[in-house]
Amino acid sequence: MELKGYKVLAFVDEEFEDLEMWYPVLRLKEAGAEVHLVGPKAGTVYHGKYGVPLTTEYAFEDVVSEDYIGLYVPGGWAPDKLRRYADVLRLTKEFHETEKPIAHICHAGWVLASAKICAGYTMTSTPGIKDDLENAGAIWVDKEVVVDRNIVSGRRPPDLPAFTKEFVRVLADYTRK
Repeated sequence: MELKGYKVLAFVDEEFEDLEMWYPVLRLKEAGAEVHLVGPKAGTVYHGKYGVPLTTEYAFEDVVSEDYIGLYVPGGWAPDKLRRYADVLRLTKEFHETEKPIAHICHAGWVLASAKICAGYTMTSTPGIKDDLENAGAIWVDKEVVVDRNIVSGRRPPDLPAFTKEFVRVLADYTRK
C-alpha cells in the first residue's frame, strides 16, 4: 500500500487501449492510490478499442494538477484525440513543470509530444510513433520500459507488468521527497 492516501489522474477518451487502461489503473489501486478517470465530460461512458466501458469521474477542465502526484496516459487511439484538448496539454505541462511522474504507453507519447515536453528525454513507445517522438526531441529506444527523470514510458500491452511496476515505483519515490 505504498501509495495509500495519494491520487493519480488518468486521461480517458474513446478508443483507449483496454489493457493499457485497466492493468495500470487496477495496479495503482492495489498499491493504495486513488485513481481519477478524467475525460472530455464528467459522468460519461467511454469505450476502449475492444468495447470495455468506463465512466469518467471528472472533466479535464474540472481538475487541477496540484491535487495529484502523477499522471497516466494510456495508449490506443485515444491519445490522438486527447492531444487536441487545451486542458489536456495544460495539465500535462503542469505535471511536467513540477516534476511529477508522468507515465505513457504505446501511442500515448503523442500527448507528451503535443505538450512539447519530450526534448532531451529518452523514451520508448510503439514503433509506430517513433518518428513523432524523435521529431519532438526525444531519444527513442526499443525497450519494454524506460524511466528518464519524471517520465515513465512503455511500448505495448505485453510490457505492462514491467511498465506498471516502474510507474508505481517512481510514484512511491516521489511521495518520499
